Amino acid sequence: MVSVVVIVVSLGAAFALAVQAWSSSLRRSKATRPIPGPSGLPIIGNLRDIPTGFLWYKFTEWCDKYGPLVKFNIAGHDHLIINTEKIANDLMRERGNIYSSRPQIPMAAQLLSQNMRPVLLPYGDTWRNGRKLMHHLAMPAVARKYEPIQEQESIRVLHELLHDSAEYEQWFERYAAGLIMQLAFGQKIITGKEEPVRRIYTILDHLSRLSEPAGYLVNIFPILLRLPSWLAPFKKEAARLHAEELDLFSSLVKGVEVRRSKGDPHAGNTFTSKWLEDKSAYGLTDPEAYYVLGTLFEAGAGTTAAAMMSFVLAMVLYPDKYEKLKSELDTVVGSTRLPTFEDFADLPYMRACVKETLRWRPVTPTNIPHELTRDDVYEGYLIKQGTVIQVNQWGIHREPELYPKPEDFLPERWLEPFYPTYREPLEKYPNLQNFSAFGFGRRICPGLHIAERSLYLLTARISWAFDISAKPGVTYRDDDYVPTGLAQPKWFDFHLAARDDRTKYVEDAYQDSEWPRLQT
Repeated sequence: MVSVVVIVVSLGAAFALAVQAWSSSLRRSKATRPIPGPSGLPIIGNLRDIPTGFLWYKFTEWCDKYGPLVKFNIAGHDHLIINTEKIANDLMRERGNIYSSRPQIPMAAQLLSQNMRPVLLPYGDTWRNGRKLMHHLAMPAVARKYEPIQEQESIRVLHELLHDSAEYEQWFERYAAGLIMQLAFGQKIITGKEEPVRRIYTILDHLSRLSEPAGYLVNIFPILLRLPSWLAPFKKEAARLHAEELDLFSSLVKGVEVRRSKGDPHAGNTFTSKWLEDKSAYGLTDPEAYYVLGTLFEAGAGTTAAAMMSFVLAMVLYPDKYEKLKSELDTVVGSTRLPTFEDFADLPYMRACVKETLRWRPVTPTNIPHELTRDDVYEGYLIKQGTVIQVNQWGIHREPELYPKPEDFLPERWLEPFYPTYREPLEKYPNLQNFSAFGFGRRICPGLHIAERSLYLLTARISWAFDISAKPGVTYRDDDYVPTGLAQPKWFDFHLAARDDRTKYVEDAYQDSEWPRLQT
């Protein structure tokens, strides 16, 4: 009997392999044309063509020249740029089972993160388990429970802007950091200089540096991973940095555990508490869970802050749009109370301004790369297994057929029927659900619902409370941004003042909040 079973199983396996080989051969036979792109040099390919900053400009330049799909090569690794929303949806969403992995950056993913950092994980069980935890923590029904925290943090930003608008970068960063630290660990950020915050920003700097393709030879030639540690100082550096970040992440989680045991109410309603209450449901080891929870900061803090900075710049550059936004708020909210979450449905122009900010200046203009896990054919092009997929959000958000006058900040494109992006009813649309600024397919940002509500609330409250305008004699540029990482405008000077007598309402809200007590 056993021999019969073995024969049947063997025949089944052979048949499955034959079908797979036939399918792969069929896919390849449908590929009739090469993917266009720039020619490169032997061995290094297009490495010398890749700029150290503003990569999205180079990608857009290539796509303008070669078309919406562009292939280039770095040291033997194929890369594919996607420059239209249709192609991105066709591949990243409709074929998400093979386009949802991540290229493994040796220094950042394998050595620093020890294959535990969710944003860098390949598509597989560990990633799915971490994603399941994040879904349970950030799905729409749960996201509404975090409104009191968002209310408190937004009031503090208004107070800080009122008294020192020149430090707006610090206030926006602390708003985002404060939200995440409270949501994840129940820790309130008072100064922004607390040890965990400083250590997290140091970790972010290390992650960015170790992720640079040209920063370490091992990122270009992964075969160097085979070197013993005594011949590979980069391994010792990564091991030291891994120990430092794992120590921080584990201490943050264990701190919640200790405070819960002491009955601290702030520790109870946190992301970490949800995991502690039902560890077995997620199939994560403790270190894997530490990375899921500990890296929430790097996923959300910088993006929210950068988006708010771009919003203020847009309002300075397009004062007529700001006047329309303030007028909508005055009509809906009036002048004697701050906007609340309940007002969002009646504020379509506010929501359009937020969405247009993310289109006009996407926070992650080249997205985080994906990796194809098996050969695929699209529109006659063969895309090989292992190809790194670069979705150029900057270019996608400038498709003239989808976004007429793409360089203009134009919230009306989401609100008026003759634009291709218009949807109704306006009580619901525009919104940020499934918006390409948050990624595509199975890798779409899991904290989207929380981020959306945080951006809406702070945008509405700032616009209700303040006049924002250009300062005489100051030259403003819409392209004066930092060259790497997140798309964040360089510091700029602008005029901010309370509208009418609204200083009173900002000060009253601040005094009624928890912040005066915490800062004494």
